[in-house]
Amino acid sequence: MKQLKIAVVLVLIGGVLTTVAFLMAFYTAEVQQFGTVTFDAPIETVFPVAPDQLQPAEGIAYVRPWFSQKIFYFHVPVAEASFLVLIISAIFAVRFLMTKRAEYDTKSRIAMETSLVFVVLTMITGVLWTKASWGVWWEWEPRLTTYFIMMLMMIAYFVLRNSIEEEERRATYAAVFAILAAINAPLSFMITRVIPSNHPVVFQPGMASSNLMPFIVAQIGMLMIGYGIYVSRMSEERLRERVEIAKETLEG
Repeated sequence: MKQLKIAVVLVLIGGVLTTVAFLMAFYTAEVQQFGTVTFDAPIETVFPVAPDQLQPAEGIAYVRPWFSQKIFYFHVPVAEASFLVLIISAIFAVRFLMTKRAEYDTKSRIAMETSLVFVVLTMITGVLWTKASWGVWWEWEPRLTTYFIMMLMMIAYFVLRNSIEEEERRATYAAVFAILAAINAPLSFMITRVIPSNHPVVFQPGMASSNLMPFIVAQIGMLMIGYGIYVSRMSEERLRERVEIAKETLEG
């Protein structure tokens, strides 16, 4: 019961931090610019004297579309949380393979469930961002493709679990599959830094603090929400096991 209370508190604080970060994104974060175009000579227009906004002294700045920039402050922390929780699931999977203790299989499965929640949120916000920024709902570029493959492997993980009845064999196969799925996490995260991609690299040197702070606050909030979900699901699992043991004792 104490762990469940902790989970509720973590989710609430995480929700507040995420909301604060989203508000910071709208009211304090600088508008990102692709670049600035300057002119050597005044532009000829239909106006006798061209309006100042058409040829300002400092040039014309091309900025990222408003919606696609703001949604990134939610999309990126959610995606990073999905990577981290998936790696935690793989760590528990490795510990299960080393010890064959059922508790690590349960922890790996719960972490995988938690990660899948963040993956679904990442896909939803990612599709919205893609439409706003690129004008299409989907594009088979390196980041989106590797992340999509990772999501399919996570879904296959649960299909695999439900298809095997014998407990230890199911846990062993699931652990191996969790590790394979987690390999996609660093691959998907780093691929835009290695292979040319339309997907932007968010964190770069020289990033304005007004842009960086919402990301950090949202990231802390998302991790607290993720841990809260994990703890609440583990509490539910422990309660279910106690009920089953009590039921078997009464029937025996």
